[in-house]
Amino acid sequence: MPYRTRIGRSLEGDAPWLFLSPHLDDAVLSCGALMEAQAQGRQIIVATIFTEATDQPHTRAARSFLRQCTIGDAAQLYGARQAEDRAVLERMGIQSIHLGEVDALFRRRRKPPRLGSSAWERLLPEFTHRYPTYRFDIAMGRIARGDRSLIRELRTDVAALLAQTQAELLFCPAGVGKHVDHLMTRELGEGHPDNLVLYSDFPYDLTQQPDEPHMQGLGYVPWSWDHGLSAKPPRIREYATQADALFPDGEIPLKPETYFVPGVINGQ
Repeated sequence: MPYRTRIGRSLEGDAPWLFLSPHLDDAVLSCGALMEAQAQGRQIIVATIFTEATDQPHTRAARSFLRQCTIGDAAQLYGARQAEDRAVLERMGIQSIHLGEVDALFRRRRKPPRLGSSAWERLLPEFTHRYPTYRFDIAMGRIARGDRSLIRELRTDVAALLAQTQAELLFCPAGVGKHVDHLMTRELGEGHPDNLVLYSDFPYDLTQQPDEPHMQGLGYVPWSWDHGLSAKPPRIREYATQADALFPDGEIPLKPETYFVPGVINGQ
């Protein structure tokens, strides 16, 4: 028997939707076509969580990231990225909110006393960062114990945003690619199971698959949106500080957006 998905039911009305974006482009990368279409008839809010960097010294992973972007200074880069995000979303008719947390590439931990000197930090900044490397830390799918307090603080912020916006649906990343900031954002959404929709993380999902056991545990099934995809690459290009780094061959694939929703809602 046919049933209405959580998104399908909401599409019948015009209640607000809230999207949680880990970084300053993720919502448009993963959900831009659906958001722009729906912004014509409902309030769409994008709250981006990790929107800041810290001063030097930076880890090798952070320095590599900065070299790939059009601006090599972290503070200037993140200022430019914030401006890009506000401008792109405004042109799409979407409200933007920046929560001001530090990106995992730059997030420091409390310094151990024996390594607490500035000399040690300059020599080996990896010792004072919560995620010293990208491959073996940020992209390994493990949230550091030191980030648990941050998650607790952010839960309060997300609950407040849901109350303020009266959003019917809360969209969060599914965590394709296992980036720790995406997984933390997913965890925030899973605190609101009655509102939650997960979105497939683009462009990670060009080469990687969603966590099927996790989706099955939630009882979530895929739902696809393929309208207005041709307008999406130009929007992504407006994030000019790192679009070329994300798509070095110059081509942004037209991939239908994938969402994950409860298999059945209220028996329907």
